[in-house]
Amino acid sequence: MKLKLLVSALALLGVSIMAAAQDTNAQVDSYIESLRADLRADKVAIITNTMKFTDQEAKIFWPVYRRYEADTTKVNDIRVNALKMYADKYMAMTDSDAKALIAQSLDYQTQRATLRKKYAKEFQKAGLSALTTAKFLQLEYRLDLLADVNIAAAYDPLVKK
Repeated sequence: MKLKLLVSALALLGVSIMAAAQDTNAQVDSYIESLRADLRADKVAIITNTMKFTDQEAKIFWPVYRRYEADTTKVNDIRVNALKMYADKYMAMTDSDAKALIAQSLDYQTQRATLRKKYAKEFQKAGLSALTTAKFLQLEYRLDLLADVNIAAAYDPLVKK
C-alpha cells in the first residue's frame, strides 16, 4: 500500500515539474517541497516495514539515515533543477542548453553513487552489519529505480511517445 502511494507521489513530482513552465517558480518549489515531505514519510514507512530492524539496528540505522536523507535531498536538488530545465526548454533547447543538461544529469548520477558509497561505510562504521547495510542499499536502489521510471513516465516526452 505504502509503495503504491510512493509511486503515485513520484509520478506527481514529474507532473509538477512539467507544470513549471506554466506556474511561478515559487509555487512549483513550494509544491515540490510539500511532495518531498510526503515522500520522505512514505519512504520511512517502507524502510521500516521492509527492513524489520531489531531495536539495536534501529538505534544505529535511523540517526545515520537522517544524515543520509539530508545529503540525498541536496543531491536530488540537482535532479530537480535538471528536470525543470528540461521541461522549460524541451521545445526550444539549444546546443548550449543540452550541454548544460548533460552535465547536470551526469553530475547527479555521480553524486548519487558517491553518496551511497559514503553512507555504506557510515552505516557499518556506526555498527550496522554489512548484511543489513547491503539490504538497505538494495532497497534504496530499487526505490530510486521506481522514482526514475515514474518520473520519466509522468513527464518525459521521449518516454511518452
